[in-house]
Amino acid sequence: MTFHSGGYAASAHEREQLSLVQQQVDTIERLAAQAKVARTSEPNERYRFDYPRLSQDIQRIRQGMQNYLSPSRAQPHDAGELVGDYRLDIPSVEPSP
Repeated sequence: MTFHSGGYAASAHEREQLSLVQQQVDTIERLAAQAKVARTSEPNERYRFDYPRLSQDIQRIRQGMQNYLSPSRAQPHDAGELVGDYRLDIPSVEPSP
């Protein structure tokens, strides 16, 4: 994502640095998508990584950066806390009688 130069609260240097952060976020998202495709399920696993939750958090980070760089009001706001817990409990499958 490229940030345009009009009406930003950030300095040119800060916009440049945040652009680099955005590139890293894009890389993280791409790597997570690759990991999701490459995952294999083990028959007795109790947990698995919560890729949808990670994706939601990445979108929240993106939106927060975009809101800061092109504010619709004077101050950016916190859209909420990141969850940070990406472990999904897998319900045990019990054989039917």
